[in-house]
Amino acid sequence: MDSFALIIFGITGNLVQKYLLQALYDMAEKGLLPPKMSIVGIARKVMNKKDFKKYLYDVLHMENIHHRHPIKQNIFNDMANRLHYIDGHLDDPQFYKRLNKFLDTLTKKGINCSNRIYYLATYPDLYSHVFENLQKMGMNRQKNGYVRLMIEKPIGNDLKSAQSLNKLLLGYFSEDQIYRLDHYLGKETIQNILTFRFSNDIFEPLINRDYIDHIQISATEDFGIGARGGYYDMVGALKDVGQNHQLQMLAFSTMNAPSEFSNEAITAQRLKILQNLKPLPQKVVFGQYEGYTKEDNVSPKSQTETFYALKTYLENDRFKGVPVYIRAGKKLKQTVTEISLVFKNPQNRLFKHITGGTEANILIYRITPNEGIVLKIATKGPGHQAKLDSEYMQFCYKLDPHSHYIPDPYERLITDTIRGDQTFFNSAEEVEAQWAFIDPLVVKKGHPHIYKPGSWGPKEADDLLKADGRVWLEPSMDFCRI
Repeated sequence: MDSFALIIFGITGNLVQKYLLQALYDMAEKGLLPPKMSIVGIARKVMNKKDFKKYLYDVLHMENIHHRHPIKQNIFNDMANRLHYIDGHLDDPQFYKRLNKFLDTLTKKGINCSNRIYYLATYPDLYSHVFENLQKMGMNRQKNGYVRLMIEKPIGNDLKSAQSLNKLLLGYFSEDQIYRLDHYLGKETIQNILTFRFSNDIFEPLINRDYIDHIQISATEDFGIGARGGYYDMVGALKDVGQNHQLQMLAFSTMNAPSEFSNEAITAQRLKILQNLKPLPQKVVFGQYEGYTKEDNVSPKSQTETFYALKTYLENDRFKGVPVYIRAGKKLKQTVTEISLVFKNPQNRLFKHITGGTEANILIYRITPNEGIVLKIATKGPGHQAKLDSEYMQFCYKLDPHSHYIPDPYERLITDTIRGDQTFFNSAEEVEAQWAFIDPLVVKKGHPHIYKPGSWGPKEADDLLKADGRVWLEPSMDFCRI
């Protein structure tokens, strides 16, 4: 792997502290970083080399539910030696002259900065300043190496702003330089869905309207917004996880087989799903957990939703008439993210008269926790009594997820960016298709229903399924237990 410079705009930001620096440490420990690769951090705070090293130390040692493994001193020292820091304001043209000169200095010292990845972890209103000044200095051009841009969600806050941002991006970079990051696409089980579906011929013929009764997608959390009040109160649950993570989960689990395993072929199939989603504004429920308006940096009169549930359909032949139910929220009963494909229960099933005989078969892609892919089936319990039990046929990652043997999503996506592989990143068309689905739902938002912390959300979300003779699935922790 060729050497490169990773330039992080906003290195003191929350996302960098929670995910990016931790992932870079993991990559250093696994030997995935080239020997002369360098990391250049940028922020407004004035720090000398000693201050910056302490900042890195504190970030890597802080309590972090995503990274619980020990920090080895030799790996930390190696990583600290790669790090450099420049303070400055991103709307100041003079700063970019300093940055360009600094990168040239590193190159003269034998640290190759011809290959560059710009990682934007800053406010979207600064993007135009960053891009304009990079262009003035010629720093967006691929002269002696590659130049790539990693940009975090949200890509806009509605369809119009997403289109404007994509137009802005393409004014300074070509599409093959832009890596729109949704970290869910870096999760192991999400990527494994493609292997499970298209490398095995057992289930794929059954995943269609003839056999699937309905689909449920849940992303529930048993904690609140934490320190994210200022951001979350402007965005809400639907835009925070529904517009991106959950729609991509649906796309991976329902897309047709690509013609080949390539970025273009896989993205084309995901895009077809997103463009065929039917928004149903009358079938959306919004909720807010009791006490939300007392959270830090939240308006006392806030109408922002911390929960949503919706019903939709895919307007294609394969899933015509199959309802899709999606929900997400905070301060709920359980933290779990999963996709459930519920199979039909045929009228002529042989053991319908036996206890447990009407339980549906369910294919579950469990993203977190207890990651794995499982099939809920009926089996006869031992003994003389005729009784069916629900059991799980399961594939599990039989390792502690915090051992970091399973790659962190950011680790995987950074590695893909280095390799120039955009397969698990969003295209401009995907982002815009997602907003085209979400926008009509946001218009009908209204006042959220208040729900008790520790519940499964407002009862109106249950009514959404009851009207169709269905219920939300209770996520099980009986499989893939470590």
